[in-house]
Amino acid sequence: MTIQKNCICVIGCGNPLMGNDGAGIAVMHLLDGRYPGVDTVDGGTGGFGLIPLMEGYEKVLIVDAMTGVGDRIGEVVVFEAPPSTKVPVCALHDIGVGEVVTIARELGYVGEVVTVGIEVGEIQAFSREMDPAVEEGVRVAGREVVRILRRWSDKACGAPMDA
Repeated sequence: MTIQKNCICVIGCGNPLMGNDGAGIAVMHLLDGRYPGVDTVDGGTGGFGLIPLMEGYEKVLIVDAMTGVGDRIGEVVVFEAPPSTKVPVCALHDIGVGEVVTIARELGYVGEVVTVGIEVGEIQAFSREMDPAVEEGVRVAGREVVRILRRWSDKACGAPMDA
């Protein structure tokens, strides 16, 4: 049983050994330990395994590499509602983030969920190298996540965030 410390969680998804697919994990690492009141969790390659990670949180922010959501590599797209099932699913996921969020909500595991997707184009097998445009997308997504966390912090946990 995992002991939850906070009411807000950022879950980074992806595989850093698959090049651009590690973008969500990279964003999570930018935030790790920087914000009191926010748990950061490695969601691995996503799928059904995300559901128990969301359990009990008032607010969850999922950050993931996605294909087919943006017009250019590195573009950041924020989904306030679950991403459409028409959004292409990365090959490493058994189901997409949109389906996971919908299931978790239906089962009562989580309150509000926002997904931040980073358009990564092609996923490279067995590479630690990230495309420079995706690296910039990681920085932009990090700023977007902080903006959302600041908006949430006053409402969810009562204590405004620093930084």
